[in-house]
Amino acid sequence: MGLALLGCVGALRELRCLLGLYFGMLLLLFATQITLGILISTQRIRLERRVQDLVLETIRNYRSNPEETAAEESWDYAQFQLRCCGWHSPQDWFQVLILRGNESEAHRVPCSCYNSSAANDSATFDKVFFSQLSRLGPRARPRHSADLCVVPANDHIYHEGCAQSLRKWLHNNLISIVGICLGIGLLEVSVMVLSLQLQCKALRRKPEQQVPGADGSNPTPGLSADGSGGRCGVLSSSSGRSSTPWGSRGMAGACPNWGGKAPQSKLPMALGP
Repeated sequence: MGLALLGCVGALRELRCLLGLYFGMLLLLFATQITLGILISTQRIRLERRVQDLVLETIRNYRSNPEETAAEESWDYAQFQLRCCGWHSPQDWFQVLILRGNESEAHRVPCSCYNSSAANDSATFDKVFFSQLSRLGPRARPRHSADLCVVPANDHIYHEGCAQSLRKWLHNNLISIVGICLGIGLLEVSVMVLSLQLQCKALRRKPEQQVPGADGSNPTPGLSADGSGGRCGVLSSSSGRSSTPWGSRGMAGACPNWGGKAPQSKLPMALGP
């Protein structure tokens, strides 16, 4: 919004400094996007390994700190939307201490792993749905172990890991993602070209310096347009105004003695000392 406001004000006022700043920031943003795209395509395996480590660490530390549950809730939301459970499989949740029950009980997983479309249990579906809906608003208090929403692992849960679901999602939406990125890139390039055109237009509209004598007036005092110059000892101009006599400036001897008659030929535009 700040970048758009900068370009809007620069375009309306045709301010070269704002247009130049807008062009520079947009060029930097475009170069950053290109660099990120190249890094993601060339370092894909390393990036995938880094994401895997973060997800597995989040699963291992699930609800271990009731005061900091942002990462856990984000992963629950990702499982709920991608319809998956764990990173590789639901077995990733079996080692979480807070989800373990008695030895006689089956393993438990979070409610975000529950496959509501494969079951007709409305009570469990309401519990899963409202637990995910409550994450959209601010939490009134930390969620302790008593607030956990868990389901048995042998119940209707998703058996596919989120790594495979994420790959499928990227493969199915690859054309849309590339199209959106290309559209944004072309839009940025076109706006940069328009900002350059506005800068050139602002340069052409810069007021030219007024050329002396361009309005028809005689720029040289003491000489009229026809070179007559008026009487000796008085500076005159074509506007009819007279200024200080030459004698008061110590230049009384600079006027030649023409016997009260002005010369017939044109006078030079400047007189020497």
